[in-house]
Amino acid sequence: MPKWVGVMWAALIVCCFSVGFYYFSVRPYAYRWRACNGYRDYGVCIPSNYAMHGIDISHHQGDIDWRRLATARQSVTPLSFVFLKATEGGDHADTAFAANFDSAKQAGFVRGAYHFYIPSTDALKQADFFINTVRLDSGDLAPVLDVELPGKSGKGRKEELARGVKQWLDRVEAHYGVKPILYTSYKFKTRYLNDTIFDAYPYWIAHYYVDSVQYRGRWHFWQHTDRGRVPGIDEDVDLNIFNGTAEEMDALRIQRKL
Repeated sequence: MPKWVGVMWAALIVCCFSVGFYYFSVRPYAYRWRACNGYRDYGVCIPSNYAMHGIDISHHQGDIDWRRLATARQSVTPLSFVFLKATEGGDHADTAFAANFDSAKQAGFVRGAYHFYIPSTDALKQADFFINTVRLDSGDLAPVLDVELPGKSGKGRKEELARGVKQWLDRVEAHYGVKPILYTSYKFKTRYLNDTIFDAYPYWIAHYYVDSVQYRGRWHFWQHTDRGRVPGIDEDVDLNIFNGTAEEMDALRIQRKL
């Protein structure tokens, strides 16, 4: 092999490593340090002109001191809502869900529960597993479907994913009596869930390290960083804002005792 070919490959490897290191290691923390158009709280730049803030958690956040976390309800950026991971696929329950779900209510937060969707598992089995695991009370936020995986490769992938997602949403809506919230990144939604039937659902968009949401459609929640630091939680946590008023959030809450 000519010497120049080896040099070229070495340069390419260094370049790829540098880009990857910046994107996954430097870029997220640079968002913490950069100049902020609004104000800073919880270690990051907080999007301006939004009154309602919250977090989402799972067992990855470890043991939570809910008494300390509750103090964030009176901070400069008051946290008012918490989404908690409840289930994944057809048989995996988050180990911290039950305890944290009760604690969130006792601490005075508006709470919600989400399911992580696995395309290779029957959608109705996943919906029933969520229903059997999560008892939502009056005042809780609508259930959330977290869709991040496209499923099998090849022809028909998009259609199969959309069909399964719609089955889950329909089954869960029939049980809880409220339209579920659909969570996914704006790129994923645009690519895989751009059918107008999904625009009828409240949309929770994941879009990190930017000053504003680039998605042009209607959206309700914005997960704007995964690098937040809040009292009572030792690990980084996702921070979210609600795009509306308290009255508009009330419309997304369970209205009857189940």
